[in-house]
Amino acid sequence: MPTWKQALREGLVSGSLASVFSAAYLAWAGYRRGQTAAPVNAVSHWIFGNRALREDEPSVAHTLTGYLIHHAAALFWGVLYAKAWSARDAAKKPIPAVAGAVTAAGVACFVDYQLTPKRLTPGFEHRLGRPELANVYAFFALGLAVGTLAMKKRR
Repeated sequence: MPTWKQALREGLVSGSLASVFSAAYLAWAGYRRGQTAAPVNAVSHWIFGNRALREDEPSVAHTLTGYLIHHAAALFWGVLYAKAWSARDAAKKPIPAVAGAVTAAGVACFVDYQLTPKRLTPGFEHRLGRPELANVYAFFALGLAVGTLAMKKRR
C-alpha cells in the first residue's frame, strides 16, 4: 500500500484530470442544452443554496465556486483511489486501470447520491438527465485512469 504522501501526489494528478475531464463534459452537456455554465454553477449550491441551481449565466460567484468545489471533491476521490489502487501491479496496465477507475467513479456516484445529504450532492443532477449524469462519472473515471497511468509511467 502506498504511503499517504505517495497517494496524495498521485491523487493530485489523477483527481485534477478527473475534475477537468468531467467539468469539460459538464460544460459541453450544458452547451447542448443552451446553458453552458448551468451544470457547473449548480455545484455552488453548497454555498449559495437553491438559487445556484437556477443560475444559467457564467459568473465568478457561481461558476468559479462551483468548479472549485467540484475540483476539491475530485481531489478527495483521486487521493482515496490512489491510496487503494496505486500499489497494485495491475494499476500499471490500461484495462485494469480503467476498471479500477470505473469502480472508484461508481463508488463516488453511490456516495454522492445515496449517502450524502441533499444539501451536499453535486448539484448538476438538477440540470442534467440521467444519461448525462452517467457520462459525467464516465469522464471522471477516464481522468482517474489517465492520471494513474501517467504517474505509473513516470516511475
